Amino acid sequence: MECSTIIEQKYITYFLFINILSFTLFRIDKWLSKTRKVRISEQNLILISIIGGSIGSILGMYIGQHHKTNKAKFKYGIPTILFLETSIAILKYFHLF
Repeated sequence: MECSTIIEQKYITYFLFINILSFTLFRIDKWLSKTRKVRISEQNLILISIIGGSIGSILGMYIGQHHKTNKAKFKYGIPTILFLETSIAILKYFHLF
């Protein structure tokens, strides 16, 4: 197996894992908000988006009951993070970055 293929597989595995984790954290936080228990901090929800989980975060915000969609840092911040991550991925793919 070629080295670049192994690296690509690791990126895909990480991407899937971090987005599933991000989606799950948003759904858990929504459940916690209903039960009035200790919540997941907004900083942690933003952080998981920054480290690659922005797609999972967006899905977690909009699937089912809307969660965190009225807060500007989530409504605009996470899509901005997704745009930046996608731009970097495209630039790296075409060896421009």
